[in-house]
Amino acid sequence: MKGAWDNSLTLVEFAYNNSYQASIDMAPFEALYRRKCRSSIHWEEHGDKRILGPDIIKETAEKIKLLHENLRVARSRQKSYADRRRSALEFEKGDLVFLKVSPSKGKYRFGVKGKLKPRFIGPFEILKRIREVAYRLALPPNLAEVHDVFHVSMLGSMSMILLM
Repeated sequence: MKGAWDNSLTLVEFAYNNSYQASIDMAPFEALYRRKCRSSIHWEEHGDKRILGPDIIKETAEKIKLLHENLRVARSRQKSYADRRRSALEFEKGDLVFLKVSPSKGKYRFGVKGKLKPRFIGPFEILKRIREVAYRLALPPNLAEVHDVFHVSMLGSMSMILLM
């Protein structure tokens, strides 16, 4: 038995193939077939010339270079956005840090549950630096079932928490 979505699936596919993608600076259909996507009624217009032989290889290579360049530009733009917000965190043995609690609603983590739970719990003392980005914390007995090594992204200093 067909549902209502069966009738609109081709329209959704057409809309996706025809939508502009910022990362490649064109629509996916245009990237694959080197032409704008037309409605499914008129796939081929009268008078469209077909490219054959070495010309199609040359045009495909140029299109691939253009796509690679557009993806490189998008990647560097996204990296610059991410780098602006990133800060290198480093802690020493004996520092007091807060532990980030899972932001998922309804999950029960670290003894805290619910919509109004805090973002951070603690403070906890750093016992040892395991690697560049891993730290062992001194957890209280009520968190004994939680592993005591955490990634630096899960930790926060008091100054960082006040800025949030």
